[in-house]
Amino acid sequence: MAKARCPASCGELIQGWVLGGEKLISCPVNWFSEVSVTDGVPGKDERPRMRQMVKIVLAYFGLSVEMARGLRISFTSTIPVAKGLASSTADIAATALATARYLGETVDETTLASFCVQLEPTDSTLFSQLTLFDHQTGKTQIACDWQPPIDILLLESPATLITADYHRLNRHPTLLENAAMLEHAWKLFCQAVATRNCLRLGEATTLSAQANQKLSVKPAFDSLLELVERSGIYGLNVAHSGSVVGLLCDRRHHDVEYLCWWLKHRGVTRFYPRQHLLTMIPGGVR
Repeated sequence: MAKARCPASCGELIQGWVLGGEKLISCPVNWFSEVSVTDGVPGKDERPRMRQMVKIVLAYFGLSVEMARGLRISFTSTIPVAKGLASSTADIAATALATARYLGETVDETTLASFCVQLEPTDSTLFSQLTLFDHQTGKTQIACDWQPPIDILLLESPATLITADYHRLNRHPTLLENAAMLEHAWKLFCQAVATRNCLRLGEATTLSAQANQKLSVKPAFDSLLELVERSGIYGLNVAHSGSVVGLLCDRRHHDVEYLCWWLKHRGVTRFYPRQHLLTMIPGGVR
């Protein structure tokens, strides 16, 4: 048996038209999908793209895709699906590395990314560093040498959005309209990395979230911006092709109980009835 696991993402730190095309930087958090590959009969509960990924890996190593018939894929994941938490990327990226390990092989992150984008738009959670990534072609991979010491109060909405449906929308005119905002967000992000400044990072993520309101409206967004100002937390981020929102903070210095009280007091929890206190972690498939 061979295993691998990949983290979820609390939406994106930024996403939009950056450096000449649509790109994103995922926000890996301590929530995982774990996949195992072993000899056996295929089960009924596996997710469809997992088996497609097994075949991609087999072909990459020059083996017959018919070998997949004798492999069993098992997985454990409590990551909510269709919420913008990168559950699908976590599933297929972990499947790819588990399959490679089963074969006695390994793959680097760039190769892993090339596998994943063959199947679907892919989150940059599969990179160990925060990475600006062309999630549709995999061609742009700009790594950032900083792991922000940030906690995230993730606000989960019951609303769902299938990423493939989102990418079928005619988003191009709005992406171009927002391009100047996203270029500024990218510059702020680079400044945050260079100076190790969490507040500057929050400025970048909040700006990207504001631009995204034209594409995917998040309920009570103005109230959430008010909470950022009142509480002094770093900022907020959103799932640009999903429904979750993250409040970026540091549980050592910010009053998380106050944040939860304020959300309930202002009626925001009727839109986001579940909250999860998570930590931003390095990405990468383990």
